[in-house]
Amino acid sequence: MATVSLRVGDLVWGKLGRYPPWPGKIVNPPKDLKKPRGKKCFFVKFFGTEDHAWIKVDQLKSYHLHKEEMIKITKGKRFQQAVDAVEEFIKSKVSALTSPEDRNKHISSEDNRQNLSVAEISEHNTRKRGRPPKEEKDAFPEPSTVKRLDTSPVASYKWKPGSCSAIIQKLKATAEEEAESTSIQAADSTATNGNVIPTDKRIGFLGLGLMGSGIVANLLKMGHMVTVWNRTGEKCDPFLQEGARLGRTPAEVVSTCDITLSCISDPKAAKDLVLGPSGVLQGIRPGKCYVDMSTMDPETSTEISQVITSRGGRFLEAPVSGNRQLSENGMLVILAAGDKALFDDCSSCFQAMGKKSFYLGEVGNASKMMLIVNMILGSFMASIAEGFTLAKIASQSQEVLLYILSQGPLACAFLDQKCQSILQGNFKPDFLLKHVQKDLRLAIAMGDSVNHSTPMAAAANEVFKKAKALDQSENDMSAVYLACNQ
Repeated sequence: MATVSLRVGDLVWGKLGRYPPWPGKIVNPPKDLKKPRGKKCFFVKFFGTEDHAWIKVDQLKSYHLHKEEMIKITKGKRFQQAVDAVEEFIKSKVSALTSPEDRNKHISSEDNRQNLSVAEISEHNTRKRGRPPKEEKDAFPEPSTVKRLDTSPVASYKWKPGSCSAIIQKLKATAEEEAESTSIQAADSTATNGNVIPTDKRIGFLGLGLMGSGIVANLLKMGHMVTVWNRTGEKCDPFLQEGARLGRTPAEVVSTCDITLSCISDPKAAKDLVLGPSGVLQGIRPGKCYVDMSTMDPETSTEISQVITSRGGRFLEAPVSGNRQLSENGMLVILAAGDKALFDDCSSCFQAMGKKSFYLGEVGNASKMMLIVNMILGSFMASIAEGFTLAKIASQSQEVLLYILSQGPLACAFLDQKCQSILQGNFKPDFLLKHVQKDLRLAIAMGDSVNHSTPMAAAANEVFKKAKALDQSENDMSAVYLACNQ
């Protein structure tokens, strides 16, 4: 499927049959060469090979928009030579623009061209979700990368003094394009509107913990056909009474369902669920779909993706942001990455369980974003606990502190809920403390992997570890307050 409006002269990535995407240029075909009937296509001259071919529009992508992503997925000497040939072509094209006026025209033209492409991408991403048309099956996956300043022909220009405003405008435009290029697909809470049309696909669900139970309840409520499995079988009983079917093993659920979702506690458990005895992988065959909604490190998610796709399966990571209450109310936020068509196929499921869903591109992106979100959440919770502890020690009213906070810029449902838990000494689990500590640990490790320090998260992590040592793992995250009082 084409994501840009193409024309003769454009640099593109073209995919022909089973060959990897290759850089080329759209050119006019020889006059005596007839255009194939059927789908729209362009005549492409490939760099490095000098081959020509008619390529369907849905197998073409903008060279500049997808350069980084394509270079990552394709290797080899001939491929690198082809890319070098494109870059030489771009340099010669830019150097031909001798006057400042010509350069400005080129910059303006290129910016408008790229902005048009992003607008069209956004228009595609917000189209009605569901099963993609048959003609889209062979399109290679949508990448997560968007236009970068260093991948455009205009990046080689040296800006003159006084051109700071132009740089600022370009940076602003790029940031806006990155935001637009992420498919943000919102679905109203089914708890309030109930207008979800359930998919006719058979849905499997593995893991009926605090989050999974609420998710399955809403899937059934909205009319989905659901087969459930849980390590502790008794947890399946309430859902069987509501019409769910029982799977004896993860492998059985996967083999009998079209799309299987899972929500497990941590990376090890998620990996064991896939690779263990009678695990997910044993039920995977071509066309079977697996959606992992666990919060884990990007490395584990990528590994799971690779083993699923190696068997011909389709994979999507889709960790959820929220807690038990939001899960029960169908108000979760879903962060997804991986197979875009599978994301579309999960449309009704995501609408049933959440208020918004985000498609973030390649596998690993959703895991990274979720860890960052939960790192901020855990650090905030540790700060609340520390503040309420200090108020108590300094002989200040904690009730007054909450009232003051509720009237200022920090006012939010999360603040009120967690502070009330502290005031009442009621730490009934809504978001397990041990899971917050796990996410803090993984976020810190992610920071280490990119040589970025996370001192605030590290400090919060130590407080949560102390709370775990006080036997608070199975209580709510607000129980971290007890560690601050020690």
